[in-house]
Amino acid sequence: MNINSSNNQHPQLTGAEILWATLAGEGVTTVFGYPGGAILPIYDALRKFPTVHHILTRHEQGASHMADGYARASGRVGVCMATSGPGATNLVTGLATAMLDSIPMIAITGQVSSKVLGSDAFQEVDITGITLPVTKHNYLVTRAEDIAPTVRKAFQVAQQGRPGPVLIDITKDAQQATAAFSFEDAAPAPHRDHPMLRAESTSIQQAIELILNAKRPVILAGHGIAQSGAEAEVLAFAERRQVPVASTLLGLGSFPVHHPLALGMMGMHGESWVNHAIQQSDLLLAFGMRFDDRVTGNLAHYAPNAKKIHIEIDPSEISKNVRADVALIGDLKTILSTLLPLIPASNDASWISEVNAMKGDAAVRDIINLPDNGHLYAAHVIHDIWREAVAAGRERETIIVTDVGQHQMWEAQYFKHDAPRSLVTSGGLGTMGFALPAAIGAKVACPTKDVWVIAGDGGFQMTASELSTIMQESLPINIAVINNGFLGMVRQWQEAFYDKNYSASPILSPNFVMLAGAHGIEGSHVSERKNVTPTVTKARTGGKPFLINFQVEKEDGVYPMIAPGAALHEMVRRPQHDPLLETAEDE
Repeated sequence: MNINSSNNQHPQLTGAEILWATLAGEGVTTVFGYPGGAILPIYDALRKFPTVHHILTRHEQGASHMADGYARASGRVGVCMATSGPGATNLVTGLATAMLDSIPMIAITGQVSSKVLGSDAFQEVDITGITLPVTKHNYLVTRAEDIAPTVRKAFQVAQQGRPGPVLIDITKDAQQATAAFSFEDAAPAPHRDHPMLRAESTSIQQAIELILNAKRPVILAGHGIAQSGAEAEVLAFAERRQVPVASTLLGLGSFPVHHPLALGMMGMHGESWVNHAIQQSDLLLAFGMRFDDRVTGNLAHYAPNAKKIHIEIDPSEISKNVRADVALIGDLKTILSTLLPLIPASNDASWISEVNAMKGDAAVRDIINLPDNGHLYAAHVIHDIWREAVAAGRERETIIVTDVGQHQMWEAQYFKHDAPRSLVTSGGLGTMGFALPAAIGAKVACPTKDVWVIAGDGGFQMTASELSTIMQESLPINIAVINNGFLGMVRQWQEAFYDKNYSASPILSPNFVMLAGAHGIEGSHVSERKNVTPTVTKARTGGKPFLINFQVEKEDGVYPMIAPGAALHEMVRRPQHDPLLETAEDE
């Protein structure tokens, strides 16, 4: 559609046309959505904007997760849309997922006409009220002339500062009315950034003093590193001071895993030596992370002898969970760029040597080091998918999108992420059903990369209908279902804390290969380790979507594990005489 003005006059467009024109002006090329009555004028106008590709999902929750996965994989804003009422409420879980993980996303919903707002009209719901706690901001638009300024402001809000999801609810009459359109005139006022911390500022000087005096420092690498694009600065800082780097779940990939200073993942299912290093440290440098409870364990016993420097863009996170001795508020990349020239280099490798000595024989490696004896463990699957990516030279060109549960933690332990944005997973909300739709978003955002779904048999069934979306869009996405016949993490907790009362955790699943076949997707069953790599290779090289049902050991657990209420160093390790391993070794 030609929206260029002539004779210094702005073109008159419908509100629906203004929406698409503004999205196109913001650089949007893909929108994930599902139509309905209150948003039909917007869908009718879509035909006039061929530069925007709409992907029809099978459920509105899938649309929100696709927009989320698109944003996580690319760093750009993801966009989804739905109609009023149930269409809008179906977005809520996806909005909450994005909110807790600071993902820039725009959700656009249709709403009943403004003249019947508040009358309980058909499919009317107060979606702005409902989503207030799970969005960074939201808007109700009732006039066509307000659509462009609102959309442009929403993009600014979603991206500036700590990113997050924004919802725009547009009444049907606003979509149908006409107004003058000018993309430039709709630009929001410039965003006010945090005042830049200068070298001479008190907090910078206090941070330098703590850094220079520390003998056992540890960097806590969080999701904010990728959000800020600060990977190079974090690497330079760690190397300059010889500081070991521990990663949160969402921080994996932000620091190269094979670097000598890389420790691995911290927290509830992190590496034992990582947690011990944190507990023994005298300085924690928190880079873009929020001290989530899965990271800290019991706060009363968390890093008791360590000073804390917290670099964070959101002031509300400072001292919320862990008291900061020095707070540096602002963009991580900018702050580290200020700090780096002020910090002298150190060649003292005694602390990293001490941490490396803690490693010993890692308990989480026991299973993959066993000889092939016919038993298939989830760890085998994850490790061999990673090994295949390395063998193919595609390690940095592979995106793993996980669901939530045991397989998520095994992925974090056994797939070695060397590249930023190579792991897409729901952290804060822990949303089952996330993986399949989020992988669609990731593949659309990064079409040249290999995208793998790693999901459990429980979570996969929550959004399995999006297999049709994969086929409709001809997306070569590989799917690994880790099938143990249980809601695995629930079962593990029931084993550990509820006397093995497996209440409602065994789950009956369909034949996943047949289910994929019903959607036109090829698949294979794998129950022996010798068949893992050949099948993974077939999937990766086929150029089409492929599903593998991995039938793994039913009652395997994720170790190490920190029990609720325990301190970070009080880890439960795999039992020395694990019946699963003993059975495997005896056969």
